[in-house]
This record gives sequence, structure tokens and C-alpha cells, in this order.
Amino acid sequence: MNREQAAEIQGHLLDADSAMALARRAIAGLAKEDREKLDCLLAEIASALQSEVLAAIHERHPDLAPPVEEKAEPFINSELRWDQVRLPKSISEADIDAVIVSVMTQQWRKVAMVVAKASERCRQLGLAISNEALAARIQVLAKTGAIEDAGDLRMWGFSEVRLKG
Repeated sequence: MNREQAAEIQGHLLDADSAMALARRAIAGLAKEDREKLDCLLAEIASALQSEVLAAIHERHPDLAPPVEEKAEPFINSELRWDQVRLPKSISEADIDAVIVSVMTQQWRKVAMVVAKASERCRQLGLAISNEALAARIQVLAKTGAIEDAGDLRMWGFSEVRLKG
């Protein structure tokens, strides 16, 4: 394949990746059984797209690969602890837990991504809660073993979480 063909194929693959991201957002609103099945399948496809198909194109045409970003130094996004959070009476811990779990999968995801997705879902549901409070609740879910974690969860971009099982 020449560079022009590779660029065209890459463009279509990146469009497909964007479409899958939109589909995963829609899937987040489904019932748990459907959500888990469909999201898992899409995650596998997206992973193969990135790690195999696009990688093969970039191997053959390195100039099409995205620039390598310098690694940022780890930093703490928030020191807020759950015991410092005061929820409005209309919101329960169970409400927050349900939102967080609804945006997670069995694939490792950066805490920053989970916080962003949970924050978006909270806005859709009319739940007024800060990103810092969501991150503090993620820490509680990890400490109690409800979810798996890796890294210092206060550093959202440098730690990850996933559903168990």
C-alpha cells in the first residue's frame, strides 16, 4: 500500500474509532447485562483497531503516526477524601456508586476518564456533584474491593480502575 492509500485507510479507521466511542456512550445507558456484553465487545474491537490495524499502517508509514507525546510528571489532582464530601439530601452514595459503575468496564481505564464519563452522566441525570467528589468515591469503591485499582488514585491521569471479574 502506498502512502496515499494508507492515509485514506487511516482516515476511515479513525472515523470508525470515533463512531465506536459514540456507540460506547450510548451503551452506557443500557441495562447492566446488555451494557456489559456490548461494551466489552466494542472495547475489544477498539483495542484491536489501535494496537494492530493502525499500528500496521504506522509501521509501514511512520509519518502517519501521531506524534509521541512527552510523558508528563505525575501530579495529584485532588486530596479530597470521601468523609469530607457533603452530598445534597437528594443524592445518595448508592446513586453515585451506580453512576461510577455504569461508566466503567472490565478494561483498565484512567481514573481521569472514569471521572469525566461519570461527571457527564451526572449532568445528564441532574446530579450536582463535583469531579473531586466522584474521584473520592472511586477511592472508596477501590478500598472496599468493589472495583480494582492500580496506582495512586489521587493522580487521575496516572492511575487506573476497572470492574472486577
